[in-house]
Amino acid sequence: MSPPSAPPGLAAEKAQNLGHLLFRTARLFNELAVARLNRRPGLEALRPAHMQLLPHLDLGGTRPAELARRVGLSRQAVGQLIDDLDALGVLTRVPDPADKRGKLVVFTPQGAAGLREGLAHLAALEAELRAGAGDAVIDALKATLAQTLPVVEGLWAAEAALAEAPGGPPLRN
Repeated sequence: MSPPSAPPGLAAEKAQNLGHLLFRTARLFNELAVARLNRRPGLEALRPAHMQLLPHLDLGGTRPAELARRVGLSRQAVGQLIDDLDALGVLTRVPDPADKRGKLVVFTPQGAAGLREGLAHLAALEAELRAGAGDAVIDALKATLAQTLPVVEGLWAAEAALAEAPGGPPLRN
């Protein structure tokens, strides 16, 4: 039995959809970065899921529940990622000075050094993108994303506020 064929025009519609392009590009960029990092001795244990968490961690620390919300994963899944990165010496939990009952997840000194190295690694990938797509394309992409991110953050904040309103639809993660 042959697989069903896609409706006419669906492939082109999918290929030109902004969300699809963003998700696919981000996933492949992330996987490429992780694959290259993991070729370095001592970093073999990093997984794409770990890298999914790190961009959402504030340098001054972030509460685990807030990380779960930002990443869109369950608290349990984020807790496991934090445990993994803690075991690797990248992150640790410290008391939250604003609420002694709570914890903040922070980079360890080793993790902060790794972050700096990771950012340099991403800059090298950006240079490869520039070589392939051209400076003008990458500069325009970065400018567009820098302008778009606050708009998407605002839309997300409005959605989160709806979920927090009495009777509002729940945000699932």
